[in-house]
Amino acid sequence: MCSDTFVYTTYIRTTPDELWKALTEPELTRRYWGVAFESDWTPGAPMVWDEDGRRTVDPEQVVLAAEPGRLLSYTWHTFTPAWAEAVGLDREVYAPLTRERRSRATFAIEPSGDTVKLTVTHGDLEPDGIMRGLIGEGWPALISSLKSLLETGEELPEPPR
Repeated sequence: MCSDTFVYTTYIRTTPDELWKALTEPELTRRYWGVAFESDWTPGAPMVWDEDGRRTVDPEQVVLAAEPGRLLSYTWHTFTPAWAEAVGLDREVYAPLTRERRSRATFAIEPSGDTVKLTVTHGDLEPDGIMRGLIGEGWPALISSLKSLLETGEELPEPPR
């Protein structure tokens, strides 16, 4: 696919407020994503990504929009050597990935009867870039685990890499 945007939509049996909590509260994000975010969730606020004690901090890692129960958007994380090693990314993939422009993730939350429509838009990607390929597999698995957690109380096991 030659596009700078990836879009994934699902419906979750939950409330907008519960979905917001699952997107922002560290004890929940750690369960289905393996990442705890440190932020005050206001536009312009920094975001720290904590993955098993590997903290990714960068002044360009910020919240772009935050409307509880409606909309969340932030710039994507910085790619560090520790992150690449932890996710098993070899140097031939990691080096060009670090040269791609910073992308952004947006979560639109809309009530839909007894469910909530969640649309994840990951934009500003390099068309045909490495990140585009990685998130094309990553977001569906991640959002499926989020959906499972909210609907059953149990996240899915992490898919093999």
